[in-house]
Amino acid sequence: MSRKVSLVLLLSLLFTISVFAYDYLPELDLEVLEFKSAAYIAVVVPEEESHIIESLHNNEFLLESVRLTRLAEETFDYGDYDASASFAAEAIRYAEQSNEYVAVHLIAEARRLLDWADSNAIAARYPYAYNEGRGYYDASLVALSEEEYIVSIHEASSAIEILTALESDRVAPLPRQYTVRTWAVERDCLWNIAGYPWVYNDPWKWTELYDANLSRMPEPGNPDLIHPGMILDIPSIRGEIRQGMWDSSRIYENF
Repeated sequence: MSRKVSLVLLLSLLFTISVFAYDYLPELDLEVLEFKSAAYIAVVVPEEESHIIESLHNNEFLLESVRLTRLAEETFDYGDYDASASFAAEAIRYAEQSNEYVAVHLIAEARRLLDWADSNAIAARYPYAYNEGRGYYDASLVALSEEEYIVSIHEASSAIEILTALESDRVAPLPRQYTVRTWAVERDCLWNIAGYPWVYNDPWKWTELYDANLSRMPEPGNPDLIHPGMILDIPSIRGEIRQGMWDSSRIYENF
């Protein structure tokens, strides 16, 4: 393989790694009342706080990687392949440092959110969302230790998404009751209702609903017959906290 072809491949790798620092910082559709940390890259923040987002998108390592990338491209165009290869290799190194920098900051924010959750007994109120967020956080630490920075960024961002929704009180407790909707549109039956993620996330649990609502069934011996407008009780089966009527406008924790 010629030196020029090898360098073209190196430059292609450089471009791929460099853009990771942007592409793996998802903007999630969350609203927060107060922006507390420079690591809040994974949430939509007020316009006046946009400089904090820029501090991660345009950190010193990424900026240096961009500068070196331009030098690699310029020297390649001039035919100085040795210099271009040197600049490209350095640009890749700085791009990796940028990814590590972003991962570390996102992990720090996820840790702050977990500390808040622990101090406010969130695990007892929203056990499933808490455990999911903590799982992503733990995975981000493992990825960081293995220098899998892109994976670490993704996992930490997922943890922040879940825990921020809890912190901003946008997640409601699991509902205790449900008003049956139509079969024609929503396909409501005990099987499908039990399968809703905020009910039991498992259609095979339909008997839990049937047993808890026998007195309300139009024909107590016929679990297939339910009417729109019926109010069903959703009993707790794992000790989960349930309260209130299901509201289609609310965001619920998944069971």
